Amino acid sequence: MQIGIVGLGRMGGNIAVRLTRHGHDVVVYDRDPAAVEKVVARAEAGRAVGASSLTDVVEKLAGPKRIVWSMLPAGEITEETVMSLGGLMQRGDIVIDGGNTYYKDDIRRAKTLAEKGIDYIDVGTSGGVWGLERGYCMMYGGAKEAAEHIDPILSALAPGIGDIPRTPGRDREGVDPRAEQGYLYCGPAGSGHFVKMVHNGIEYGMMQAFAEGFDVMYRKDSPLLPEDERFSLNMADIAEVWRRGSVVSSWLLDLTAQALTKNESLSEFSGEVNDSGEGRWTIEAAIEEAVPVPVMTAALFTRFRSRSGNTFSEKVLSAMRYGFGGHVETKD
Repeated sequence: MQIGIVGLGRMGGNIAVRLTRHGHDVVVYDRDPAAVEKVVARAEAGRAVGASSLTDVVEKLAGPKRIVWSMLPAGEITEETVMSLGGLMQRGDIVIDGGNTYYKDDIRRAKTLAEKGIDYIDVGTSGGVWGLERGYCMMYGGAKEAAEHIDPILSALAPGIGDIPRTPGRDREGVDPRAEQGYLYCGPAGSGHFVKMVHNGIEYGMMQAFAEGFDVMYRKDSPLLPEDERFSLNMADIAEVWRRGSVVSSWLLDLTAQALTKNESLSEFSGEVNDSGEGRWTIEAAIEEAVPVPVMTAALFTRFRSRSGNTFSEKVLSAMRYGFGGHVETKD
């Protein structure tokens, strides 16, 4: 298939390259011409074409059903891009937003584009800077017919079943086989980003638990403790042993182990931890539904506090964020 990719940052560029590796053709555009050149150079020979504008992207796509994937930060730039594409594309075309958009914005945009006969698909995309090789876990929503049409694109981007053991019972009738492949149709417009939003809220809580636990161990040699209760613990070795058969083993722990092995003090990180919006939106949704989410709320508030003073715990958080998403929170 042929698809346009708009936004060639840490994930957009890799998405474009991965698609070319799986036999798809891409027309790529970014406001930075150097980013376009870089992706075209990295892509499979002859499968990537650069574009100079959104208009150029659309013009270089063959009909009758053109597809453009926006991979930009949530907010004004995505709003502007989606609405511009709505003015350039025609009935039957498909606009995909793969960024971390607020799901209520998806619902509104889908209605606006539907008036012109253009389908809108929201794809919550997880995989960070590792997605090029590992693939991307995707949760998507929109009109079912349009979602089925782009299935070859999503299948190429997904990680596949790999070597993860099958969940018992997944072979029964009525179970969506795409979930095992790492991508899932969630429902109408907005549902994909809603599921991804909650995913990120859970991520906040998991990361915070790891960060606090390592902080407790890191401070076990504190002079405030009786001398015979002080332990000088090796954080890198603890992270490593937990990776081997522990019930808390996970990719987040893998990233923590990598960072601690490189520098056990994590001195290259400031510990001032940003939040990208999804944690806040998850808590807002919980309030609307009257669902208690104390762990995710505390994790979000800890990120707020980290910007006015921080501990080793926040440095562990920074290290994990850098590991999976390339988020740079360097020491001043």
